[in-house]
Amino acid sequence: MHGYGPTPQQQTTSRPSPATLTTVRVILVTVTVLSCGLLGWVAMLRLAIVTRRPRDWVLLVVVMVLNAALFAFIVSTPDDPDDMSDASVLLMLLWIVALLAGVITYYLYVEIRHYSSLRSLGSPAPYTATAPAHPTPLPYQQPPTQQHQHQQPQQHHQQPQPNPYTVQTPPPTPTPAPQRLDQVRAELDELSDYLRKENREGEGR
Repeated sequence: MHGYGPTPQQQTTSRPSPATLTTVRVILVTVTVLSCGLLGWVAMLRLAIVTRRPRDWVLLVVVMVLNAALFAFIVSTPDDPDDMSDASVLLMLLWIVALLAGVITYYLYVEIRHYSSLRSLGSPAPYTATAPAHPTPLPYQQPPTQQHQHQQPQQHHQQPQPNPYTVQTPPPTPTPAPQRLDQVRAELDELSDYLRKENREGEGR
């Protein structure tokens, strides 16, 4: 377990420089092409030593067997090309082209991929800071029961305030009592009797 500071880097695998690798590849490809595939086993031997994988060693043996068979086939053909049959010429050409294409393509692809993976493994890892072992304490919070007890007395002291936007309705007008109507009616009757009386006295004179 590491504390603060950069993570220790893994030990990088030593590998040749890009210029050296390019030179070696050019030489091996050139030798394979100029030998018509008969020296293709040299490139496969180099690949098997670099990768150290069982599959590449097996392919090296296969290429060596094909090279030996191709060499034996060329030796068995007549010295005069005119004496060779068309089938023999076609078979030899296909054999050489397939061996050249297979060896060169496989060698370049696997070796370039191998050194690319070594480059990615040897690159330094980014700096990562380790989090502290002890968590940061949270601020103290008052229990909800005590807060309720402190808020409850304040609610008793608060009194409702009138709303200024409320329209106050006027009190209803009191209706006249029935006694007032009877009194007016009696006064009207008295006035009517008085007028009749005055009218009779005027006629008697």
